Amino acid sequence: MVQKTVYLGTGRRKSSVARVRITAGTGERQVNGRTLDAYFQREILSIVANKPFVATETAGRFDLHATVDGGGLSGQAGAVSLGIARALRSCDLGLKPLLDKDGLLTRDPRMKERKKYGQPGARKRFQFSKR
Repeated sequence: MVQKTVYLGTGRRKSSVARVRITAGTGERQVNGRTLDAYFQREILSIVANKPFVATETAGRFDLHATVDGGGLSGQAGAVSLGIARALRSCDLGLKPLLDKDGLLTRDPRMKERKKYGQPGARKRFQFSKR
C-alpha cells in the first residue's frame, strides 16, 4: 500500500474553526462528511471556500477533507478557505506568493465584542434619564 502525504491546515474565522487535510488526488472535496457544495448550499459560500484552489490553479489535484465546528455558515466558509490556504502553503512553498497576493493567508481578526458590565450589550446603553 502506498502511503499518501497528508498536508494539514487550521483555519479560523469569527467563532468557527476548520481542521483541513489535503492529499494528492482527484479533486474530491468533503466538509463534515458531505460534499463541499452540499454543505455550503449558497453558491457564494462554495466560491469563498474554494478560492485557494482557484487562485493557485490546483483545483483537481488535491482531495479535501475538512472538519468545521462553531459559528455560522459564512464564518465556516472563511475558516475552510484559510485552512486550505495554509495546507497548500505547507505542501508547496512556491504557492505562497499566489496565496499572499489574494490575501488568503491573512486571518480575519474581526471578532464579536464582549458585553460590558452595567449595560445590556457591547455598545448598547440603558436609556439615560436626566431627572
